Amino acid sequence: MRFTLIDRILELKPGDEITAIKSLSLSEDYLADHFPLFPVLPGVFMLEAMTQASAWLIRYSEDFANSVVILKEARNVKYSNFVEPGSTLTLTAKWLKNDERTVTFKTQGEVDGELHVSARLVLERYNLADTNPDEEPNDQSAIDDLKSLFSQLYRPRAIPAPVGDARG
Repeated sequence: MRFTLIDRILELKPGDEITAIKSLSLSEDYLADHFPLFPVLPGVFMLEAMTQASAWLIRYSEDFANSVVILKEARNVKYSNFVEPGSTLTLTAKWLKNDERTVTFKTQGEVDGELHVSARLVLERYNLADTNPDEEPNDQSAIDDLKSLFSQLYRPRAIPAPVGDARG
């Protein structure tokens, strides 16, 4: 099973920063086990949501050049509060540095302006064809699927053009 833990990308500044949201609903299957009498978003899912937001920033900033973007390292992960059903976790990832294969981010998740989780994440990016040229069709298929999902998550709002002079 694949979890998409980002419901919407709100802001995206290529090579700089992303803001996304995860709204937690009581109907999510894993809450039946985590925990039956006190359902909360698992900490590992908070971390995964920050990873997914960071990965979208890489993909968009680099025009979907790589089919694989994965978490390589999580540093200084700090949890400070639970995320309960009915809450919206607002995720931000700030691009700090990059090299040929990795990008480092400062990430955090807040609910109603209160910090719930933070971490420094290092994500690695590559294509399967980098080590096996026969994998290029799989890379392209994965990139096409990611572009399709991205178009559902990120819908920038157009600023309406002014209509006449409001003074009358």
